Amino acid sequence: MPYYRLKDFIRAIRKCKTAADERTVIQKESAALRTSFKEETTDSRYNNVAKLLYIHMLGYPAHWGQIECLKLVASSRFADKRLGYLGMMLLLDENQELLTLVTNSLKNDLNHSNMYIVGLALCTLGNIASNEMAQDLIDEVEKLMKSSNTYMKKKAALCAIRLVRKAPDLYENLLEPANLLITDKSHSVMLTGVTLIIELCQQNPENVPVFIRSIPILVKRLKALSAGGFSPDHDVAGITDPFLQVKIIRLLRFLGEENDDASEAMNDILAQVATNTDSAKNVGNSVLYETVTTIMGTESDQGLRVLAINILGRFLSNRDNNLRYVALDTLNKTVAIDINAVQRHRSTVVECLKDPDISIRRRALELSFTLINESNVRVMTRELLTFLEIADSEFKAGMTTKICAAADRYAPNKRWHIDTVLRVLKLAGNYCREETLSNFIRIVSNATELQTYTAQKLYASLKKDISKEALVLVGIWIIGEFGDLLVQGGNFEEEELVREVKESDVVTLMETILNSPYANQVIREYLMTALIKLTDRFKEREVQERIKNIIVTFSNSTETEVQQRANEYKNLYGYGEIRSAVLERMPAPEPKPNLHSPVLEKSKPKSSKKTARKQENSLLDLLGDESSTTTSQAPESDKTVDLLADIFGSSNLTSPQRTSPTGSNSLNSTSNNSTKSTYGNAGLLDLLGDISSPPVSSPASSMPFGNTSPTEHKPPVSTNTSQSSGKYLAYDKDGFKIIMIPNQDSQNPNVINIRIRFHNEAVGSNIENLAFQIAVPKSQRLQMQSISSTQVPINESATQLIRIANPQKTPIRLRLKISYTTSNGRNVEEISEFNGFPASLFNN
Repeated sequence: MPYYRLKDFIRAIRKCKTAADERTVIQKESAALRTSFKEETTDSRYNNVAKLLYIHMLGYPAHWGQIECLKLVASSRFADKRLGYLGMMLLLDENQELLTLVTNSLKNDLNHSNMYIVGLALCTLGNIASNEMAQDLIDEVEKLMKSSNTYMKKKAALCAIRLVRKAPDLYENLLEPANLLITDKSHSVMLTGVTLIIELCQQNPENVPVFIRSIPILVKRLKALSAGGFSPDHDVAGITDPFLQVKIIRLLRFLGEENDDASEAMNDILAQVATNTDSAKNVGNSVLYETVTTIMGTESDQGLRVLAINILGRFLSNRDNNLRYVALDTLNKTVAIDINAVQRHRSTVVECLKDPDISIRRRALELSFTLINESNVRVMTRELLTFLEIADSEFKAGMTTKICAAADRYAPNKRWHIDTVLRVLKLAGNYCREETLSNFIRIVSNATELQTYTAQKLYASLKKDISKEALVLVGIWIIGEFGDLLVQGGNFEEEELVREVKESDVVTLMETILNSPYANQVIREYLMTALIKLTDRFKEREVQERIKNIIVTFSNSTETEVQQRANEYKNLYGYGEIRSAVLERMPAPEPKPNLHSPVLEKSKPKSSKKTARKQENSLLDLLGDESSTTTSQAPESDKTVDLLADIFGSSNLTSPQRTSPTGSNSLNSTSNNSTKSTYGNAGLLDLLGDISSPPVSSPASSMPFGNTSPTEHKPPVSTNTSQSSGKYLAYDKDGFKIIMIPNQDSQNPNVINIRIRFHNEAVGSNIENLAFQIAVPKSQRLQMQSISSTQVPINESATQLIRIANPQKTPIRLRLKISYTTSNGRNVEEISEFNGFPASLFNN
């Protein structure tokens, strides 16, 4: 028996005790509805469609009743139209052929005399409109946007947002009506008008200049909202219409981006909003956050940016976790713009490391590493080591790499550097990467005066704890290499250092490690090598025999590598005349030229430089390393371009418009992958004053530069033309622009800070997986901060800060590699060169 009323049907559903009972009731009622629809009884259609929509809301198929919704829409009763349009919005989408029958009904109702029926039609069109429907009904919507009726104007503006998304080429019809909406006195009309303008600017960047002339109107309205008195109709927790304020401020960000004049026009009102808005409640914080985002996204003056960062600092002190997370996330994006202002809130950021919320700890940790520089490296490292001791396992792997990279970059002296890495090994030795260990061994090998100190520290640490694999591996290597220095002792102030170590004590420690449950094949391989080296370092006969017996024991090991080493070392005993020469100390290892290694060299021994010169052969003189002239010669320029081309595996680069010899003979390069920030060359000669997060190897970032596609386009050469004062267009192709804004560092005249802006101006779709790589001549050193976002929507920008140390003040030449994918599936990879910065950058 079918249920006549919707209430009865709902009551029957709620009485069902199992899912099977519910399905039974739904099936019976669906069958009754089909029968009723076939009989075309007008009287019961309203109730039947209501029950059909309830069935749809429960998740059961109801598409078979779509045509009944159209019949209700054709009714003259308002209640029938309302339910019919609701059914169309729920049961139809833009891909169904039935929409062709809906267009005529919508057109009739858009011209209806009843404004509420017009509102129903606009609401439906704004939810299900397709490209074809947008083309057919845009004229009616445009007419309604110019209506004198406030209700219809705001409904039409909201509908127009959907239409311009489905048919972006219709924007010309909406420019004039949209400008009229923002002059309306009604808050709701202006709110929808501002929202429509934002959408128009996002869909087509060419629309931005059209609306820039409206900035005075927006500023005046925002000033009235901010400074106005109590308005009972629009007041929310003491803030006058915060929704409209947020929308206006967001639109100002679109209009002021990369426009100095527009930014200047809005500076005063942004400062007023930032100063006068009450931050006691979240309503005011929402307005303040949007204000901060606009200040940092436009060409605001320095004082205003400091004010914005101070607001984020206040957010960090708030008890609301959501607000603290937003502040940390925003600071991570804006730290590249003004790192000195962010430094003032360093202690608050460090306090966030103790927050119980893991997402806040993660953002605070990322920001903490970015804030490290020469002046605060001791304090920040101490805080990070304290956090490392209690950090979750998921943090430790990245933290060990970043702390060691920061120590390598900013260590005040070698002893502090060694102590810091040893502390990391003690706290999280099972999470350290191989490059961290190799870099530490290189540091110790080059620090002759600290080799005894390091060996004793490691010996004392291994006596206490052999559960940390990285600590054990480093300790075995150092003790095996400098065992003779260890037993000689030393005069050190630390109480934990061993005053006297016997040769037998060292061998006993090695045996303890071998017999421990923590020993694996890698540790046993290291131990075999360390023990054979100790036979040349130690002189006691008894100790020599103990070592030989241990090696012989492993000559039958089931592990092939361990067995091979043991047998080779056992046979080495029969060659006494050459054994000492074979087992002499390893020369100090040179760092590998790995662009993605988080810890890069700071200095090289003189011998390694000579070796590098011999290996590079005739390529060494291409950039005029020994030349003191500053004039450019054509043949030399051509050779320079060829060498630059080789760095990315491409030789088809055309000659740049301007090249100059640099005081270098090879090139260094730096890159950032899609999700991590990356170091440049670490040998910054102590010129750079801050640090970005170190890289983490990934398939995208570890690919050699030379592995470019054979179908790669010919890289465009920069036009090297200044777009405005202090701005330089470094790349412009297919609607994607890279703009560079250089300025000389205030603390070091040999360092240039370059703010890079990646702008999706006319690509036609969203940019995703943006990757950016840079190479500079070897006479210069490069440091890159993390990119603000690897996704750049239409008419939006991403930013990145790079710093170039140029002590020789040679011309800056940048080799760029840009790669990204678009949301429509297109892959782009381009190589370009830019050398358009004026020489006056270093002459101030």
